Amino acid sequence: MKKIFILTLLSFGYISLVAQEPEYDHVFFDNSLMSGSYYNSNVDYASPSYIENIQKKLPVSEQEFFTAKNSLLLKYVSAPNGSWTATVLYTDWRGKDFVKESTSLDFRLKITSKTNKEELPSIAIAIKDEKQISSYLNLGKYITNISNNWCHVRIPLSDFQNIKYTHSKEIKNVLFKQSSQDGKEHTIYIDQIELSPAKIEKPNISKAPSITAKGYERHVDIAWNKAGLENIKYIKIYRASENGSYQPVGIQDPSRGRFADFIGDTDKTYSYKITCLDYDYNETPASNEVVAKTYAMTDEQLLTMLQEASFRYYWDGAEEHSGLALENIPGRKNMIASGASGFGILAIITATERGFITREEAIGRFKKIVAFLDKTETFHGGYSHFINGEDGKVIPFFGNKDNGADMVETSFLFQGLLTARQYFDKDSEDETHIRKMITKLWENIEWDWYKQTKDSKYLYWHWSPDQAWVINHRLIGWNETMITYLLAIASPTHGVSKDLYYTGWASQDQYAQDYRADWGQTRDGSMYSNGNTYQGVKLDVGVSTGGPLFFLHYSYLGFDPRGIKDKYVSKDYFDNFRNIALINHRYCIENPKGQQGYGADNWGLTASDGPWGYHAAEAALHQDDGTMAPTGALASFPYLPEESMAALKNYYRNYGSFLWGEYGFRDAFNLNENWCASIYMGLNQAPVTVMIENYRTGLLWNLFMKDPDVRKMTDKVFIK
Repeated sequence: MKKIFILTLLSFGYISLVAQEPEYDHVFFDNSLMSGSYYNSNVDYASPSYIENIQKKLPVSEQEFFTAKNSLLLKYVSAPNGSWTATVLYTDWRGKDFVKESTSLDFRLKITSKTNKEELPSIAIAIKDEKQISSYLNLGKYITNISNNWCHVRIPLSDFQNIKYTHSKEIKNVLFKQSSQDGKEHTIYIDQIELSPAKIEKPNISKAPSITAKGYERHVDIAWNKAGLENIKYIKIYRASENGSYQPVGIQDPSRGRFADFIGDTDKTYSYKITCLDYDYNETPASNEVVAKTYAMTDEQLLTMLQEASFRYYWDGAEEHSGLALENIPGRKNMIASGASGFGILAIITATERGFITREEAIGRFKKIVAFLDKTETFHGGYSHFINGEDGKVIPFFGNKDNGADMVETSFLFQGLLTARQYFDKDSEDETHIRKMITKLWENIEWDWYKQTKDSKYLYWHWSPDQAWVINHRLIGWNETMITYLLAIASPTHGVSKDLYYTGWASQDQYAQDYRADWGQTRDGSMYSNGNTYQGVKLDVGVSTGGPLFFLHYSYLGFDPRGIKDKYVSKDYFDNFRNIALINHRYCIENPKGQQGYGADNWGLTASDGPWGYHAAEAALHQDDGTMAPTGALASFPYLPEESMAALKNYYRNYGSFLWGEYGFRDAFNLNENWCASIYMGLNQAPVTVMIENYRTGLLWNLFMKDPDVRKMTDKVFIK
């Protein structure tokens, strides 16, 4: 719900004031995660002309490619009195707002038909939503020789007339259209569509770095040291089956340091090597060769595999100066997300206990984390949503009103830190230092300030140092924010009354009722309690059918809902959460909107990236757009373990070719649209690792609930 509220309350337009944020290459197409059609394209035609398409999208070819593993197919007929167009759209996502200034449009082209230059399409560029389209150019003019090999097409941006922009990052579309009337069928392939800078520093590397490989059930992880690869464009991965020759199987951003090669077969042995590609696609000599074997895995092994992969988002993918979590990967590389960092802290503790890293490595990371947080800009002790990793200052990413404290993100951060305070319990100098630093930061938070007024019944989400309570957002359940009230009550230095749990979080005021009804689009649950039955399941607490499943995760990664009871739940909150998950599961089986893929092993509607941007899906018709985020089911293991395991196996074994990557499952997918997210989100990866561990051992629940301040709060607020 948070992002829904933020979208409503804050003035948008991403703020671009961060110094030295690394810039992204302006790539329109390098690979499609999905086979079949390419989501970020549009096709149209008027007979008798024709262009091959799949539901008005360009087909993806896996037989022809310049880099691995696919390209776009343009198979067309340009006839008299007809027309066709094809558009490739730039893929945007949050945090991809720093893009290199470019001077040319570049792509690779392969022509496999008998086509002369005059029969090739015309080409143009456009700014967002095609509000301005340049004049079209004759593509053949930029090709020296027609052949059956891949050729490099480079068009200076200055050649495109009748279009105005201040920075080349405003260019969001590359358009192709019919230019001749020959009536013949033509087949061309296009790969690596991008805008290129005028000058790129040459990499100082003579050979690809050494690699290691590890096999799992249906994929192999290939890893390398990413240091010194700053001016390398891609790592190119080669695979050879037993007695076979090496073939390219993928490319990867060098800074990831890892590539997941999903093969789909078990009990197979493969050899691997990598090369480095510079910006002219020159290839270095190959790395060492390594061998790995896939093998059938037990349920327990699958759980461990998933936990480790998701954890690596916070370990390998951490912001370099602080060791804390990024909002999403890929995304801004210096922008820390406070809440996701708290979740990541819990994932690191899990990883230490599971042996993914050593305790000494974890201690080193936590010393770095607490040192950074100690110097970070705070506001009455509260941390901002986004922090610049270079200087610890707030980043008002959601707009200038969001330039101070975010107490929900602060709560998520300290749910993790208080758990760490219990975990690092040894008498060593380092572990004692970590505990003392966490206590210092914890006791510095002025939770009572965030009541806004002394007699307030509520806590407030945000405070700005120059605009005070301008957002003025009261915290009201049911949503993901219970932990904020619990920590505010638990504070030993700036605590609030236990009464705020009922007057604020579970408020019965008309304002609170209207607030719940507004976001839920129903009066069901507007009194905090619900009492209705959905899909045969009675729901004690929750708006509508309970909301997105992250409501059951974020506040309860550390806070254990087992045995937690107030006057609104008949048994305990764990049982209430199990019922919300069960409603969600049954809704997906029932599938009232006929969404493709939904079922007993594809369920868990929650908040995630989506084809049309961030969206908080739930088991309600008005919030169900066909997008499924793996974290929904996989972070619900404590509530519905059998159903969650079915989802894990389905996502990995049936959808792994596009959904599984170096940090586990990508954020979301939508089979109606043949779309898969390009990103992993910091708020969605750790709950998978953490809640699976809570299901397996109760580790994080036990640690957090052992904290003395938490124990006192629990005794105050809840019914024994």
